[in-house]
Amino acid sequence: METATLLCSCDDQPGIVAALTHFVAEYRGNIIDLDQHTDSREKKFFMRLVWDIGDSALSRDELPSAMGMVAKKFVGMKWRLSFDSPLSRVAVMASKAPHCLADLLLRHQMGELPCEMALVLANHGNLADLSRHFKIPFHCVPMDGMDGERAEAQQMRLLRENRIELVVLARYMRILGPDFVAGWEGRIINIHHSFLPAFVGARPYHQALARGVKIIGATAHYVTADLDQGPIIAQDIAPVSHRDEVEDLIRKGRDVERKVLGTAVRLHLERRVIVSGNRTIVF
Repeated sequence: METATLLCSCDDQPGIVAALTHFVAEYRGNIIDLDQHTDSREKKFFMRLVWDIGDSALSRDELPSAMGMVAKKFVGMKWRLSFDSPLSRVAVMASKAPHCLADLLLRHQMGELPCEMALVLANHGNLADLSRHFKIPFHCVPMDGMDGERAEAQQMRLLRENRIELVVLARYMRILGPDFVAGWEGRIINIHHSFLPAFVGARPYHQALARGVKIIGATAHYVTADLDQGPIIAQDIAPVSHRDEVEDLIRKGRDVERKVLGTAVRLHLERRVIVSGNRTIVF
């Protein structure tokens, strides 16, 4: 089965569902999944529509143009149409911590992430063996002693040469420059070791221990020019108690981080996320 997935949003108005389902039926598509949401506060409509195009009267090249004609009937409609193949090409960027990178590579090996894992890009060399174990190309661009802009330009060149569509920051401990973020707008996912905006900055688990928190969490979000302020995709928590020391919080935090990052990457790859302003609709 070959499917098409439509993500769309617009001002709420009558007839949207009818028009889109008629569009699928008109060209001999068979709906596999349909989910919608209306935001009554902002009066916005959101929809995810998946259909089988195996017997479609239109080719894959013709479908976007036909969909564009439907979208013109509705005020402010934004839409994105994608297909099962080819798989998205993904790059994982990391520093020294291996837990998130290892989890992503294992999930990919087990078939949980529908993508082509194209490369691992790091600013330290200690994760090379891990990457090679999963047979993923590894590139190291050291940042120490190198001009930051020059190093980032080298990273961007590698991503473009490898036709990367999604960049995942698996505890990559450098702030990306504005040119980098703009080049992959809406296509960079980061994992943050807390519920944003709590405990921002260095030594988050030390901060959490000092505050006597009863839960710790992790947040996966899209990267924007505003540090750690991008639209949130997924979050989760782990309970802690007065018996936990910093080492315990770090261990529990790592577990939550890798789970949340893996979930966010899967949701993006399955085309379940619509960004609306600085928040997300996740189907």
